[in-house]
Amino acid sequence: MEMELKGKRALVTGSSSGIGAAIARILSEEGAKVMVHGRDEEKTRAVAQRLIDAGGEAA
Repeated sequence: MEMELKGKRALVTGSSSGIGAAIARILSEEGAKVMVHGRDEEKTRAVAQRLIDAGGEAA
């Protein structure tokens, strides 16, 4: 899927697991800089790190 998100930013709430994490991954794969957000800090940081490890930009 080509969503032309290179250079765009995305805030994905509830992205520390499940559907939110999957959406964050897809947006990152499409070139968006993703801000991961969730209630569990450890899980949230882990999702952000996976996006970074896959070559994306995340915080």
